[in-house]
Amino acid sequence: MVKPVKFGFNEQTSQNNSFQVRGHEESANERAIEEFDNFVKLLRDQGVDVLVAEDTPQPHTPDSVFPNNWFSTHEGGTLVLYPMFAPNRRLERKPSVLSIIRQEFQVKRVVDLTHHEETGAFLEGTGSMIIDRDCNLVYACRSPRTDEKVLEEFCEELDYDYFIFGASDMQRDAIYHTNVMMCVASDFVVICLDAIGNIDDRESIIGLIEESDKEIVEISMEQMSEFAGNMLEVVNIEGKRILVMSQRAKESLSDEQIESIEKYCKIVSPDLTTIENNGGGSARCMMAEIF
Repeated sequence: MVKPVKFGFNEQTSQNNSFQVRGHEESANERAIEEFDNFVKLLRDQGVDVLVAEDTPQPHTPDSVFPNNWFSTHEGGTLVLYPMFAPNRRLERKPSVLSIIRQEFQVKRVVDLTHHEETGAFLEGTGSMIIDRDCNLVYACRSPRTDEKVLEEFCEELDYDYFIFGASDMQRDAIYHTNVMMCVASDFVVICLDAIGNIDDRESIIGLIEESDKEIVEISMEQMSEFAGNMLEVVNIEGKRILVMSQRAKESLSDEQIESIEKYCKIVSPDLTTIENNGGGSARCMMAEIF
């Protein structure tokens, strides 16, 4: 996780991130730091091993709190670097942050996809891709930030299959990141099926999930807009599974949905209101897994 230093509303990302909301900019950095610190403490209190990197004031990176978009790690020592849509998000690939990652993760191979930025093709990490590591399968919805050719290259490099589909929000705009509509955990998948307009795509994705023997926990478009799809399953030092989502996301869920999730893991839900409104991302976006 990357602690923000100059967090704020990012104009460069707002053109295709409908989850960003204007009017919450006042004292955004101070409130975001407080939310971040409380989030880290909550995770650590649950026994989750959290590695915190400090952002730097320069160059200015208002979205540095969302590191999962520009890198991912994979078993066997592979580090992947991703091409980013917004120029100021490309600056998040700071040597200081990479050095901290290397302290905890033995890098044996780097897959650098950032050269695709030169041709305007993007793939924003585990924002663009939902990786089912159990099944070696990647789910991705098409958007200006998720290019199929780059996705194909990623999958060839790491030996994954992929399923790409179309998905739209309540304004019928392409969903900018797959991880706002879908979460794959060990035993279940949280997904907004109503966002997938094409019936064939919808039936195909249901079939793939059923083949993986994971329970489908369906959320509505309204719940998706409250970040109910932006969740991540983590494992604490005792091997217990925890599903992390924001307080806003949890409050949007029904008792039945919560009961379905809690059959498998405990829910942890920090208040991330400032980060969600200004950044258009939530709990999952703030965590980059180290394998």
